[in-house]
Amino acid sequence: MEINWLGHSCFRLKGTRASVITDPYSPDIGYTLGKTSANIVTVSHQHPGHSNVGAIGGEPKAITGPGEYEISNVLIIGMPSYHDEDKGEKRGKNTIYLLEIDEITICHLGDLGHAMSTTQAEELGNIDVLLVPVGGVSTVDAVTAAEIVRQLEPKIVIPMHYKTDALKRVLAPVDKFLKEMGIKDAESQPKINFTKSNLPLVTQVYLLDY
Repeated sequence: MEINWLGHSCFRLKGTRASVITDPYSPDIGYTLGKTSANIVTVSHQHPGHSNVGAIGGEPKAITGPGEYEISNVLIIGMPSYHDEDKGEKRGKNTIYLLEIDEITICHLGDLGHAMSTTQAEELGNIDVLLVPVGGVSTVDAVTAAEIVRQLEPKIVIPMHYKTDALKRVLAPVDKFLKEMGIKDAESQPKINFTKSNLPLVTQVYLLDY
């Protein structure tokens, strides 16, 4: 399994048999996708910064909402949630995706805008990799994101949807989340590679370059 962060909430998840792109963005947010292809694209909600499926090559299958799907040996479960704390009245709905690739369970929270209930956490089950928004403003903030990490106890945590030099939108930087997680020195890296057998035993936070 190889994970690259393409900026904002967009990742490339590459397994042995298939690749997945999550939440591809429109170029006006500041990041550049470049020429990227995949077998599958997941869209957490239909805002421009998360739903530019047309930018992804390879004629991918697009998953745009809750349900159960199996494509190219990748099992995907979309779970309903909200983009705000008022059950979607401000910003609409959001889909959380669970993806099983090469026996590794990845959870992409999309633009989750509210704390997670005990019931929701239990429904998600055991997670190996958690992709969590941490920038606040239009999603959960650093404090709530850290609480979600403690609820779900994933092996690997990768923060997303935060302010960088490239992003043209107002979000908090990742530093606040790192502080909440008790991390003082975190170096970013281009990508991470791992298998089911060499996942960390306790939760580790990784920063990725975009």
